[in-house]
Amino acid sequence: MKKNILFTIMLFVITIVTAQKEKSEIEIIKEIIQTSYVEGIQNEGDAQKIDAGFHPDFYLLGIDIGDKMWKYSIKDWRAKSIKKRENGVFPLKGEDKVSVKFINVDITGKAAMVKLEYYKGKKLTFVDYISLYKFESGWKIVSKIFNKF
Repeated sequence: MKKNILFTIMLFVITIVTAQKEKSEIEIIKEIIQTSYVEGIQNEGDAQKIDAGFHPDFYLLGIDIGDKMWKYSIKDWRAKSIKKRENGVFPLKGEDKVSVKFINVDITGKAAMVKLEYYKGKKLTFVDYISLYKFESGWKIVSKIFNKF
């Protein structure tokens, strides 16, 4: 009986510790997306914020006519965002500002997939699926697919 109680207590403690670690990883991933993607790319055109969270080999993937796809590198997306800042388009304010609502963050080892709703002002504009890998330097955004409304 004592062994069963001890085993149950140990299992409970391990579950709590694992859940706390998982939660901290989830919070880290959310912060990276908020800072690098939402603020860096979408609202501000801030090169430092973009570089902090995106892997240099990142691609935005989309579908085209028929069964064709297109891809857009972080290098090009970063340059476009920085140019918007230089031209006074960024930072966005008020109803033009982008915000996100995290729907799901799924982590397995060093891989993560985040589903989020993307709002322009109050309007739901996209549902994004963002992939991340955990490198030696930390979590980095490596790809994104989306559905536009």
